[in-house]
Amino acid sequence: MSETIIDQAAFASLTDLVGDDFIGELVETFFEEAPGLLAEMGRALDKGDAAALRRAAHSLKSNSESFGATRMATLTRELETMGRDGRLDEARPKLAQLEAAYEEAREALKALL
Repeated sequence: MSETIIDQAAFASLTDLVGDDFIGELVETFFEEAPGLLAEMGRALDKGDAAALRRAAHSLKSNSESFGATRMATLTRELETMGRDGRLDEARPKLAQLEAAYEEAREALKALL
């Protein structure tokens, strides 16, 4: 996988925007919210609820992009599209990839703090 886990320029830009003292709080909030959104996507797939998948993926996509978590952002964008288009049969393996990408991003963000 050649994609960067965390885009350093995006993370630096966010840090410049919010300040060194607040970036840690934002990252912690991300760590608290992301597992719930991932679980919500899994429940949406279990129920066959494409709209719920789209909403949860959209929320996580925005957060991923803010922190420069490029692989997560790519995968959440794909899951959001699958939810919008009702292609749930393709979403389960993508969600598994997203869960792994979250763990990578989590470790990389911890290292940056």
